[in-house]
Amino acid sequence: MTRLSRGAAGDPYRYGVYLRPDPRTCLAVTRITTHVRAQFGLVSAGAFPPHATLVGSEHLGRDEDTIVDAVTKALVPLTAFPVVNQGIRRPGRGVIFDVHHLADGAPNTSLVELAAAVDAAVAPLRIPADDPEPNRFDPATFRAHLSLASHDLYERPELGDEVEEFVRGLGVEAPAMFPGDTVALYRTCSDDWSGRWWHTLTWEHLHNWRLPAPTP
Repeated sequence: MTRLSRGAAGDPYRYGVYLRPDPRTCLAVTRITTHVRAQFGLVSAGAFPPHATLVGSEHLGRDEDTIVDAVTKALVPLTAFPVVNQGIRRPGRGVIFDVHHLADGAPNTSLVELAAAVDAAVAPLRIPADDPEPNRFDPATFRAHLSLASHDLYERPELGDEVEEFVRGLGVEAPAMFPGDTVALYRTCSDDWSGRWWHTLTWEHLHNWRLPAPTP
């Protein structure tokens, strides 16, 4: 794992812990975000690797071994679980794959519990930083999703209907279900977290965890 020198609380680095989808779902997300960028110039969803955010844009200092150790301990009692892709949705201005709900429409409690465990693990490591605004986990508002078009549409809301129609028209198929078994840690960096950070965002993959299958 790459180690950078420690920096002050205002350094440009943030950390995200994500649930990584299966390879076919990752392929579908990448194909869609690539076409959205080519057609509309929207870049925010494609600036990240395909993922469902568990903890995102967190300022956690620069001791990455400590971050890995904290998340590792939090994941010990957890096992893999099925994730249902409900397909393309538009909750507000963004366009997403909805992976928060099960086939019967109920929230995927295993996914919510995973996000809660990761949030609790990194909470003691948080360092105050104004930019971006803190993205705190709240089980009442947490909604797991895979972004297909996101932050750009807050600046260009007039494109929302057209982008959703375009994404649906692409006909890109994703699996209806995938195993929730891979958790990933990324270091992210931007020249200006207070502004349109997705235009300068870079990231580096640091670590993966594989959740074991549940005991029969």
